[in-house]
Amino acid sequence: MKSMHNIKFVQNRIQEIGSALFYSLSDAVLKFPTTIVNTLKVDEFGNIWFFVHRPEQQLTEFDWEFPAQMQFYRKGKSYFLQIAGKACIVNDPEEVNSLQGLPEDTRQKAISDMVLIKLKIGVVQYHEYCESQSKLNLWQKIYNWLFAAAPSGSFTLQPSHA
Repeated sequence: MKSMHNIKFVQNRIQEIGSALFYSLSDAVLKFPTTIVNTLKVDEFGNIWFFVHRPEQQLTEFDWEFPAQMQFYRKGKSYFLQIAGKACIVNDPEEVNSLQGLPEDTRQKAISDMVLIKLKIGVVQYHEYCESQSKLNLWQKIYNWLFAAAPSGSFTLQPSHA
């Protein structure tokens, strides 16, 4: 895999896919469940912002910072991303209100029913499928997914932190 330092490229790819599978890698007993999330934005500092459903437990019982991973995949796209980093719970209403582009009803719902999470990108693994991969039948794709090496066009991004 080659190394890359272009956050704009990653921002565009994440925005094109839009949703991801988010899961906490925390060793804590109480942690956020694996869930599908919609990204709100990816800022120039390498942070991915998104909401998760507010758990029934008190938010104060959770670790405020924890390792996490996101997998961005969309059917029909010729690439996918796996991102690992440090997630932080953002519980300050002012920070929720500072997010641009959110309708007012979404802001109110976010404060009461959702939890804002900010994931600081640590490592991005970007994978592109080769052209011949799209012509394979289902069993060949499953075999390649389980046993083959990474698809062509893979690289790792470790953003320089500003």
